[in-house]
Amino acid sequence: MPSSTINNPPPLVISAGEPAGIGPEIILKSWTERHRQALPAFFVVGNPQIFLETAHKLGLNVPVHIIGSPDEARDVFINHLPIYGLGPEIKHELFHFGTPSTATAPMTIGAIKKSIQFIFKDKAAGLITAPIQKSTLYGAGFTCPGHTEYLAELCQEYTAQVETPVMMLVSEYLRVVPLTIHMALRDVSKSITTDLINQACHKINQALRQDFNIKNPRIVVAGLNPHAGENGAMGEEDEQIIRPAIDHLRAQGMNIQGPLPADTLFHTAARTAYDAALCMYHDQALIPIKTLDFDGGVNVTLGLPVVRTSPDHGTALDIAGKNLANSKSMINAIKLADKIYQNRQNGIKENV
Repeated sequence: MPSSTINNPPPLVISAGEPAGIGPEIILKSWTERHRQALPAFFVVGNPQIFLETAHKLGLNVPVHIIGSPDEARDVFINHLPIYGLGPEIKHELFHFGTPSTATAPMTIGAIKKSIQFIFKDKAAGLITAPIQKSTLYGAGFTCPGHTEYLAELCQEYTAQVETPVMMLVSEYLRVVPLTIHMALRDVSKSITTDLINQACHKINQALRQDFNIKNPRIVVAGLNPHAGENGAMGEEDEQIIRPAIDHLRAQGMNIQGPLPADTLFHTAARTAYDAALCMYHDQALIPIKTLDFDGGVNVTLGLPVVRTSPDHGTALDIAGKNLANSKSMINAIKLADKIYQNRQNGIKENV
């Protein structure tokens, strides 16, 4: 984490993401909303040519200013989008909206790496990552399973204090965490363990206190099976794996309830009873939050020593270059990164 004070925070940094997707578009649109949305200062790490071409193509009046150091970003941000230029010039024929190319992959990967470097050098307060196209990066030699794992690997170059990351999805209506993420449903039940639930809940509890300034976090845990197993009638995992973890956490003083039936966990009245919900698999968590706030959700990574948020959507190659992308999730990701940074700095100040 940067050591700058809350009264003089460094700007946030946005890694450019996949240039053929909607990342550049939503970054440009977010900058145009900086005054109306009262956004904190931010700068982009990426190839300026991509942003100039995207702004021209979409008719967005966004003047770009290439900066040589993040120290310039705050002053530049008022009238220009500050971009820390990265990588050689990308030939025009290698860049097409909606068609990723391995030729731009080094820039995409390099932007993430440089952004983390800036944070550990106290030049950036936190990172907002624009969406990447993993399949394209794999073709260029990228070896990590995904974006988050790569961030954890980069952080380990600067500090040993890197836990296994946990993904939290946040909107104004709901906070959810999927215990298991990108795996087939047939593999979920055998992947759920009491230890995994314990670890995830401790990270959620810490994040709610540290990052969201909730003094006594309330956590609920969804059951795996219909009706949370109905006392074993519809599966044994809820009673044999999930409940023992919750009992253990409650004995440690955590304000936690469950396992609860997932089908009654997300209606309006139910959501008033908790601050975050731990779900057992990907769709159990993402369906409710995307139904409630499809355009505005934010992905927050718990367990990293840096602030990291991201829009809760992918590269949307099908609408890239068509001026159809909604920037709400990116704007919310910027706001939330700033809020988390401020809360962490306040916590440091209170403990000094």
